[in-house]
Amino acid sequence: MGKRIVVVGAGAIGGYAGGHMTRAGHDVTLIDAWPEHVEYMRSHGLQLSGLTEAERHSVRVNALHVCDVQNLTKQKPIDIAFICVKSYDTEWATHLIKSYLAPDGFVVSLQNCINEERIAAIVGWGRTLGCIASLVAAELYQPGHVKRTVPIGGDKHTVFRAGEPHGRVTRRAEEVAELLRSADSSKVTTNLWGERWSKLVVNSMRNGLSAASGLKGNQRDLAEGPRWLSIRLGSEAVRVGQALGYQLEKMLGMEAETLARAGEGNKDALAGITDILIEAAKKRSEEQRPSMAQDIAKGRRTETDFINGYVAARGGEIGVPAPTHAKMNEIVRRVERGEIKASPDVIRGI
Repeated sequence: MGKRIVVVGAGAIGGYAGGHMTRAGHDVTLIDAWPEHVEYMRSHGLQLSGLTEAERHSVRVNALHVCDVQNLTKQKPIDIAFICVKSYDTEWATHLIKSYLAPDGFVVSLQNCINEERIAAIVGWGRTLGCIASLVAAELYQPGHVKRTVPIGGDKHTVFRAGEPHGRVTRRAEEVAELLRSADSSKVTTNLWGERWSKLVVNSMRNGLSAASGLKGNQRDLAEGPRWLSIRLGSEAVRVGQALGYQLEKMLGMEAETLARAGEGNKDALAGITDILIEAAKKRSEEQRPSMAQDIAKGRRTETDFINGYVAARGGEIGVPAPTHAKMNEIVRRVERGEIKASPDVIRGI
């Protein structure tokens, strides 16, 4: 019998991955808290799209509102639960699904930020896996509609990286990687924590900056001022990750040490990183904007404390200051509270 899968949080990435797993014939239930989104999926299916016509699909899905999760008790236990909610919702989402796991069922964090420890505190490390969605961007732009705004990774870039906290290759990690091949290229990583911090570096360069400034991805990377701020943020995050002992991966084609030196003013490194960011912008949709910028536009809470705030906090713990992250986190929080309006003006002088 096939494995029973749930995706808790059927937003941009959860909806995208869950929709494609369903399309591939897997037994998937999408759980979400947005009533209109759930009702649309129930009535019309999930509408997936991307940068090409070949990526357009209408998928009939099994959708469940969080209020109806208790109905799972009447069904086969859950073998694999993907947690795809915002980081600040990790604990309650894990508690929500814990009671419905099979005896050997486990939970996969398919999220931004580093949440495995929060999940393990609830279900145990033996039932916790991580999965990084690397250099993928999508948006739930209206109920039942998810659009991918960057090209398919395919054989050019491995998007999904599933891994065990202990770093060994296991059958269940291979199973998760195989499931996610329904959506894009995937692999099992033996470097979960290095992959996690590498993804955090990229998020910390982009999310808060776009949320505070209101700039979309290409506007941010093609303008000299915002791009330089992005590089400085990346440099600080790399130095904190290195000090923590993580083996950092290449990020958008950027070597970690080169990015760090670029943000510290090395001219050759800066020229190389600048070229990479400009070239990447040419391949993205003009509509692409990071998840935190989407949150600000929709009046929702952001993950800033788990991205820029987290880098600053970890750096402070180990004596590697990350003042640019601390300042960015402060500004995003002010925009989030409505004290100031998202604008390029608010990032000047950081």
